[in-house]
Amino acid sequence: MQITVTPDRFKLAEVFTISRGSRTEAKVLTVRVSQNGVTGWGECVPYARYDETLESVTAQIEGLSGTLTRAALYDLLPAGAARNAVDCALWDVEAKTEGKRVWELAGLPAPKPEITAYTLSLDTPEKMQAQAAKHAFRPLLKIKLGTPDDMPRLEAVRAGAPKSTIIVDANEGWSAEVYVDLAPHLVRLGVALVEQPLPAGEDEALIGMARSVPVCADESAHDCSTLPKLKGKYDVVNIKLDKTGGLTEALRLRDAAMAEGYDVMVGCMVGSSLAMAPATLVAQGAKVVDLDGPLLLGEDRDPALVFDNDGVHPPVAALWG
Repeated sequence: MQITVTPDRFKLAEVFTISRGSRTEAKVLTVRVSQNGVTGWGECVPYARYDETLESVTAQIEGLSGTLTRAALYDLLPAGAARNAVDCALWDVEAKTEGKRVWELAGLPAPKPEITAYTLSLDTPEKMQAQAAKHAFRPLLKIKLGTPDDMPRLEAVRAGAPKSTIIVDANEGWSAEVYVDLAPHLVRLGVALVEQPLPAGEDEALIGMARSVPVCADESAHDCSTLPKLKGKYDVVNIKLDKTGGLTEALRLRDAAMAEGYDVMVGCMVGSSLAMAPATLVAQGAKVVDLDGPLLLGEDRDPALVFDNDGVHPPVAALWG
């Protein structure tokens, strides 16, 4: 078995800003696994919030040796970007070897398109209203907030897209006091979900707090081992393959979260269609799907995922799985 890691960059269609900073390109790692003449691939996005860099994740992957299986991989790498790319590449190898699609191998029904959120970049209220108006035809918009000036931005987006459902991502940017103050306004403006309002290390404050708008765990939820810590704090769990460490654990987490009574959101980092392809399987029937990474790019893989009025479609075999 051979494993290769290649850094790739995809230019964004425009500057993308969240409360932690701005970017003009998506920096990803493409992993190829070859076995018995068959090559599969996967993509991951190392994330500084979790102390990951392109170099550190590359080192993790290049440190692997011998014949790998998805089951063995679980014990060789922790949850995170490195395991994600390798796990997804192994699924692709298995699908090509068996001549089946990944969802068949996983015992899942054939996937269908799912409506995905479209994320508006953090900007001035005036520019965010213009963004919202431009994308008002989309049924679901996501707003990046987490600053002292959030209310004018939220008001502006609602004015720009009066009919769209809105979800809000605070990116850990609020305190408990700020969230309590904002909550009635989120209700007034028809916000359907608020994602990670408090820092992951301070989310104990959510216990016992009235949640008039469903609260979703993102930075607080990684894999199945983190699920018990969410009890009493959150209503929804955001599953991202770069956090779970691949499709294998993402499917486990989805089933475990739903068994515990949580709704599920399936999200992504800013990556290409290759990164989103496995996540479309996890997204089937999710309360919220947020797989808009390719829509933010100025360039993508070929073939790319299809996005249309029905949502994001599952990948063709030539892309992945």
